[in-house]
Amino acid sequence: MKKFLITLFVLLALGCTVFFIGWPHLKVPPGAYGVIISKTHGVDLKPVKSGEFRWLWYKLIPTNVKIPFFNLDYKDFTVNLNSELPSGSSYAAFAGLGADFSWKIKASVSFRIDPEKLTGLAARKNITDQNALNDYEQEIANGIELIILRTLTSAETDSERLEKILAGSIDDQMNQEIAGMFQEICDFSFTIQSAHFPDFVLYRQVRLLYEEFLAKEREYVSAALSSTAEKHIESQFRFNELERYGVLLTKYPVLLEYITLEKKAKEGF
Repeated sequence: MKKFLITLFVLLALGCTVFFIGWPHLKVPPGAYGVIISKTHGVDLKPVKSGEFRWLWYKLIPTNVKIPFFNLDYKDFTVNLNSELPSGSSYAAFAGLGADFSWKIKASVSFRIDPEKLTGLAARKNITDQNALNDYEQEIANGIELIILRTLTSAETDSERLEKILAGSIDDQMNQEIAGMFQEICDFSFTIQSAHFPDFVLYRQVRLLYEEFLAKEREYVSAALSSTAEKHIESQFRFNELERYGVLLTKYPVLLEYITLEKKAKEGF
């Protein structure tokens, strides 16, 4: 009986050991997410949450499995941007008002990695620890900053939309571009903390005047070119006509004598 109990105890101990070795959640702190990376099965596409029950037989193989854990809290990044409204310097010089159409903002960009996208991201970008994830999040922040700057400085962005963005309004078009570019993030926000922006009313008025001026200038240049082209065509036509006469007279010299006689006849008449 004693021998049986000892054998049973040993078997239970081995069973518990095998169970706990194959239970991956033990290494994931509360609030964090783990990624199962094994030599035999690669990256498991389902993240491990603290307290979640999952048993993996291949975790029994020594040194086969490692489970780095990641903190996916919100990341806040500060961006400082400055530029001028599209063609602002040209409009200001045209108006001669000494106007300043430059702008400057300080803003906060916030987002977090979507837990459901974590394992795919880890496999795709070879992210194996928190430091690597932090570096990638900084890359995302830099990319988002470029999209924001391009939106604010593009000539295709009308001044009304630009004014709303600088005033702190949500821009759905820009947000959709960011979401499409960085599909692994969620809960994105762009918040203006401070801003200096120009007189948009004056900017639009000067821009309209400038466009009218260019239209008049194009109209004038077009008319001048049309007149020049007409004269050029007329001269070319006359030159071609004389050239044909020259070829005829060279080929048939008798025509020259005929023309001379015809002229004298008309004068005598």
